[in-house]
Amino acid sequence: MKRGFWIRKAVMIVFFAALFITVFSYVVMLLWNAILPQVLHVSSINFIQALGILVLSKILFGGFHGGWRGRGGHWKYKMREKWQNMSVEDREKFKQEWRARCRGWRMPDEREKPAADKESPGRL
Repeated sequence: MKRGFWIRKAVMIVFFAALFITVFSYVVMLLWNAILPQVLHVSSINFIQALGILVLSKILFGGFHGGWRGRGGHWKYKMREKWQNMSVEDREKFKQEWRARCRGWRMPDEREKPAADKESPGRL
């Protein structure tokens, strides 16, 4: 994959995340200003206050779990157990399947390398 693809992808993710936060904050502001002043006799809020309410609710009710690193550890243990229960042949088959799936992300396969690269002892 080209480097520009990943840069564009990162920019798009940041853009859409900011857009989502902006729209969600605006919806919170509209709902607050449409409902709560008449029902609970509270004052209206602006966009920044709505954003602050969202952050406060995230802290109080959702917490910050460290992103992807803090979640999903159970799959690692399941995979380790599965790996330990595999035979040597199953492990080799599994490795070959994943090499085939990830071939575009790694160096070319041995068959695709030129003959000079296969015989050079200094290259890994």
